[in-house]
Amino acid sequence: MMPRGRRSRTAAQTAVAAAVLMLAMTSGADAADSDREGATALLVPDALSLQSSPGMSRNGPVPAIVVDQFGYLPASRKIAVIRDPVVGYDSVARFTPGGRMALVDAASGAVMKTADVVLWNQGQVDPRSGDRAWWFDFSDVKRPGRYVVVDLDRGLRSADFKIAEDVYRDVLKHAVRMLFYQRAGSAKLPEHAGAAWADRASHLGPGQDAQSRPWPAAFPGSSPPVRDLRGGWYDAGDYNKYTTWTARNILVLLSAYSESPAAFGDDTEIPESGNGNPDLLDEVRWGLEWLVRMQAEDGSVLCVQALAGGSPPSAATGPSFYGPPTTAATLSTAAAFARASLIYRSLSDASSRSFGEDLAERARRAWQWAEQNPGILYYNNDEARQPGSKGLAHGQQELSERDRRLARFEAALYLHEATGDADLRVAAVADVDAMIPAYAPTLWEVDTHDALLRLAGTAAVAEQVSHRIRSWFLGHAGAEARTFAVDLDRTDPYRAPIPDYTWGSNKAKAMQGRVMMLVANYAEDQEVRTAARAAALDYVHYIHGVNPLGLVYLTNMGRAGAAHSANTMFHAWFAKRTRWESTGGGRPGPPPGFLVGGPNPSFGRDGCCTRDAGKPACWSSAANAICALNFHPPMGQPPAKSYLQFNDNWPANSWEVTEPSTGYQVYFIRLLSAFVGR
Repeated sequence: MMPRGRRSRTAAQTAVAAAVLMLAMTSGADAADSDREGATALLVPDALSLQSSPGMSRNGPVPAIVVDQFGYLPASRKIAVIRDPVVGYDSVARFTPGGRMALVDAASGAVMKTADVVLWNQGQVDPRSGDRAWWFDFSDVKRPGRYVVVDLDRGLRSADFKIAEDVYRDVLKHAVRMLFYQRAGSAKLPEHAGAAWADRASHLGPGQDAQSRPWPAAFPGSSPPVRDLRGGWYDAGDYNKYTTWTARNILVLLSAYSESPAAFGDDTEIPESGNGNPDLLDEVRWGLEWLVRMQAEDGSVLCVQALAGGSPPSAATGPSFYGPPTTAATLSTAAAFARASLIYRSLSDASSRSFGEDLAERARRAWQWAEQNPGILYYNNDEARQPGSKGLAHGQQELSERDRRLARFEAALYLHEATGDADLRVAAVADVDAMIPAYAPTLWEVDTHDALLRLAGTAAVAEQVSHRIRSWFLGHAGAEARTFAVDLDRTDPYRAPIPDYTWGSNKAKAMQGRVMMLVANYAEDQEVRTAARAAALDYVHYIHGVNPLGLVYLTNMGRAGAAHSANTMFHAWFAKRTRWESTGGGRPGPPPGFLVGGPNPSFGRDGCCTRDAGKPACWSSAANAICALNFHPPMGQPPAKSYLQFNDNWPANSWEVTEPSTGYQVYFIRLLSAFVGR
């Protein structure tokens, strides 16, 4: 580690930097002039060869200047964060910036802007990150190009980045492709997956998905048939498939497409690319077709399917099992089918239109079954609440009472839109009071807010209903959007505040950004709309590297332009001691574009690590050895630094920190797509 204040530069670089700084301070030249004229006499040769970090840590380089490593839209707010890590594992690399920062054209070395840094919150240490911070604002530079932020006095630079209208297009493509890698029962041919991640279609052997068997204890007194339940997406780092979560993913993706259709092309190099339909809708259809297989003739929908593990997925040989139909699964699927039917019936090809018609009929049958069976619950893998369920998948897919009510509300709303049935509109409106919380909008209920605002925009809904929804949401969230930028002066130096860092904090960031986008979409005041859109984009910047780690929380994005992206994650395919466990050392690592879970201050090793008077007692020497590893970080850190790039299995429980999820991914896709045009 380098002592505080030291830097590694040639004498020439030091001299040039000093001369540039003096000239900048006396010439009066600034970004606005250089941007308009397209030239400046100030140069910083070899800016990209300057050091980017004053030290290293267990998470890689400790950044001094963090930026969105992909870049910025020309008209957007652009603020680099300069950081002094006071508290946390990276405090060995303390840093104080020099007097002025420069935005430098990476190709020519031309200085496009110089400015004083602005001290955040009067020099207070941020309790969420443990950092003291400064801001360098270069929002007035709009000219497309490749840039780097340079501390001229300290000889440190940021990662380089672009300013361009299409700066996030390739990032979005990689994010959407994550769903292709998560497909069950689909061959990953080299021309689609890349040679490093090619694999045969998984879970299609004897007794697997196409011959899925009922979980014995879930069907007492009956003998359900073997079912063809192939397809769908692996939910997360394991290969199980959950109906309610798949339906939610589909609703979020369809909303992304409806709001930003130009963001999604037919060119993401999945098997369906080039068929004339946006690849996002091809991917959504893959998920919908699995839900179709999960639906019975009476309209009910099975709740879960458990799959065996293996690396690569085609190596999995164990049997597949399914759980029983439930009210929540059936209502969630009804909502997804109904919403999808509207979109697929609008496409030009006959196959899509026919598929959309079939989905509408399936949604109607699902609704009818759920109305006749309103209280059918099933708690998988929970022996206390559901005896005999232990071992059926991992995550608990059964919904809370409120979320079941949301599923019913959405099903009624979208079925009304798909069929014009007035009774379904009445059913949706009747639940408005129950759907509007007695408190301000929160990120955790963004799907509820989304559905309510959609209902408020329905022409057939009474004005008083529409007004109540809008005034409640915009009265709170609109005010938050209006003051967002000002409040950041004390709430978050990294410009993307959330109430708490929890398991899946990166999903929370994307969801909070989505709340801001709802304001941008529905507010009547143009000033509020503009402020909300800018606030939403700050959450994109956080995921792209404007965070205490300076880490792009997407895997393996070096070729897409990231200088420092996630190099590993917890996943059965890309597991420890496989060739995909991490990037580097000749290993390909995981594919690009997976959003990892994010900082989680609640992370902890399994209890067996401290069961015997604080000593490991995990039933094997190998497990006990894992307990003895250093888990600081993610433990013992400020919340926003509770992260470690690792993928160790039990008892290390790395899934609490680095595991991806399709449920995380879709919210990021929806947020990012709002800023991608074609």
